[in-house]
Amino acid sequence: MVRTRFAPSPTGFLHIGGARTALFSWAFARHHKGQFVLRIEDTDLARSTPEAVQAILDGMNWLGLAHDEGPFYQTQRMDRYKAVIQQMLEAGTAYPCYTTPAELDAMRAEQTARGDKPRYDGRWRPEQGKTLPPVPVGASPVIRFRNPTDGVVAWDDLVKGRIEISNTEMDDLIIARADGTPTYNFCVVVDDWDMGITQVIRGDDHVNNTPRQINILKALGAPVPEYAHLSMILGDDGQKLSKRHGAVSVMQYDDEGYLPEAVINYLARLGWSHGDDEVFSREQFVEWFDLNHITPSAAQFNTQKLNWLNAHYIKQADNNRLAADVRRRLVLRQVQDSGSPTAEAIVALYKDRAQTLVELTDAVEQLQGHPQPSDELKAQHLTETSRPILASFRSALATVAWDIPSISAALKATLAAHAAKMPALAMPVRLALAGQTQTPSVDALIALFSREEVLKRIDTLLGTVA
Repeated sequence: MVRTRFAPSPTGFLHIGGARTALFSWAFARHHKGQFVLRIEDTDLARSTPEAVQAILDGMNWLGLAHDEGPFYQTQRMDRYKAVIQQMLEAGTAYPCYTTPAELDAMRAEQTARGDKPRYDGRWRPEQGKTLPPVPVGASPVIRFRNPTDGVVAWDDLVKGRIEISNTEMDDLIIARADGTPTYNFCVVVDDWDMGITQVIRGDDHVNNTPRQINILKALGAPVPEYAHLSMILGDDGQKLSKRHGAVSVMQYDDEGYLPEAVINYLARLGWSHGDDEVFSREQFVEWFDLNHITPSAAQFNTQKLNWLNAHYIKQADNNRLAADVRRRLVLRQVQDSGSPTAEAIVALYKDRAQTLVELTDAVEQLQGHPQPSDELKAQHLTETSRPILASFRSALATVAWDIPSISAALKATLAAHAAKMPALAMPVRLALAGQTQTPSVDALIALFSREEVLKRIDTLLGTVA
């Protein structure tokens, strides 16, 4: 059975690169009817925080990437790691090393001066016929993995193709610190082994870790999973995606008004493709997804394309769902939902124009409030010519049937009576109802409100001009 994992370190939020890794791992498992495991790699006690763990869980939940097992926490598996290290010590695949930090610094300085690659020189590595230095009194050793000294480590990367690393390029990795705590590369190996992970899908910043992990797995007699290393994500400017590009946290996309299905759809297209298909459901993505169509080159983020996708999904979304989200955002703004017009009605009218839920929230807040057009807009659109046209239209609205066709007919009749063009009336009406000149069609805008509210807002606007 296919078993994949997502294994973030809880040292910050779930960033967009991590979210893509999680998505691809999840989709691969779902496509193959396998299992998706969530593992929290929290051995960095100095930087890992409960808040970061929660941020990861929140991000996964918002994206709808449900795990089948976990979350497992490395800090809760220390006894298992120490037991495996003891087994390796007994088997001779690991050994204690008493080299001090000062000795390591001196060792590397000498190697650098000679033009050699700085590395541990193996002075405490047991060899047949070798005499080891005397053990320092009271010293606590680190534990090092006895890396092979000849041959190559090779694997067929599911994204990058064949990769080979000479064992001579690697020194003996520390797998347990002097205080007994195991290191990252060792914990990952034991976890992948114990959890039966068959495919490791992760960022290509882990490529250099892979040969070390493969060697440890082989030393343990454990099966070696397949590896797929995803290329980095570049920002709109072609530089490595970072905080300077804005929303790099998954939950920040929620804050900025993106729908999770839009983000999922967009992330799926970052480095993977299915022909020319741009818009597809989560279910369709799972059906199509494989690792053969992932590009090994860097993917570039395109905010405009994400906005286009989000606008598409907003148009398709249920109005009640959108209105509920808008109300949540109003609460965060400490704005009361007056219900007049209803959020559902405003959403229905404005969703074809909105790229984000923030824009929809702005529309609801504005229309439910009492928008005050600027003096500049009033001077521009409420002129001596337009004032009597607006007053005449106000009189017609007092008796017209309250539906869009009747309101539209009254609008046209008023313009005809004054031999005027649409902007002469539409702009002042928009100012009265929305406080701005950019709105959906005027007749639909009017119909959002009660007759009484429309008359009141027109009267207010007319009364503000001498």
